[in-house]
Amino acid sequence: MDAYVARLCDELTSRASEATDHNVDTIYFGGGTPTLLSPAHFARLLDAIRAHYVLDGDVEITVECNPATADEEKLCALRRLGVNRLSIGAQSAIDEELASLGRIHTFEETKKTYRAARAAGFDNISLDVMFGIPHQTVDSFGRTLDEILSLAPEHISAYSLIVEPDTPFFEAGDTLPLPDEDAVCEMSDLLLARLRDAGYERYEISNFARGGKRSHHNLHYWSMDDYLGFGPAAHSLVGAVRTGHSRDLFAYLEGRDITEPEETLDETTARDEYVMLRLRLSDGVSKKDFSARFGQEFDELYAAAAEKFVAAGLLVDTPERIYFTDRGFSVSNTVLSEMLFD
Repeated sequence: MDAYVARLCDELTSRASEATDHNVDTIYFGGGTPTLLSPAHFARLLDAIRAHYVLDGDVEITVECNPATADEEKLCALRRLGVNRLSIGAQSAIDEELASLGRIHTFEETKKTYRAARAAGFDNISLDVMFGIPHQTVDSFGRTLDEILSLAPEHISAYSLIVEPDTPFFEAGDTLPLPDEDAVCEMSDLLLARLRDAGYERYEISNFARGGKRSHHNLHYWSMDDYLGFGPAAHSLVGAVRTGHSRDLFAYLEGRDITEPEETLDETTARDEYVMLRLRLSDGVSKKDFSARFGQEFDELYAAAAEKFVAAGLLVDTPERIYFTDRGFSVSNTVLSEMLFD
């Protein structure tokens, strides 16, 4: 960990020129279990950032947190360092379901971590939950929602399980005890109803907030704003140029260059990606903003392709913007694939 943090500090320092024309308004420690690091490690990283980058006075600093790797002492230390947002990977309130996901924590540990975060002074906490996972039923997911809502976090991220190739779940095939499609649809409907009743705004396909506590960091991704990523497997987007790092941790620690070939987005790709990402948001695409960004009218490029989805009640198209309905969100991948890439 010492070597990794030292290498990250070197990278933060050497790449500072890439942010000369930017103020940093969000910092996000993620991509694994950053709370395995000590407060001293975080202090070194934040010192490096503050020394070489211009930070907004109200910069949002988020740390992803595994409930088994953070206690009140560590969380108090993070809060003193300026961390002001936590994203806690709760996933489920049912311990059997957590075990099936390979999680090393129990839900009792999630609650303990959550209470410790409140005691440390955090007033912006997000909890991650999953549905469609092994052994889960509509009833058990309802119990998870009961428990999550009783904690009253400012933000909830809710994702359905996607079984990716080359993973243990994929290898398990039909032996994996997953709920069927009808049950997953019921879980999704239950999620939307329960969170709406509890005062949460669905501002993105899988993200809900109340009290104005949207994730500003993730909003930058969905708006295709510039961002810099540091460390193995991190990616950056500056203007129309996307760069990334390989996952080779040992090469990174040895100081070798792990930068992968950069990709310059052509005009069509940039437009399509912007529309795809913005349509993830409940606000959808502002036609005025689209025109200012690309110098072309949204309706001239996309209105014909969107027409049948509007007629089917999956999209709402107004003179000012276009956005998904709740029903449209549930089939958004299909709609976007046909609308943008056919």
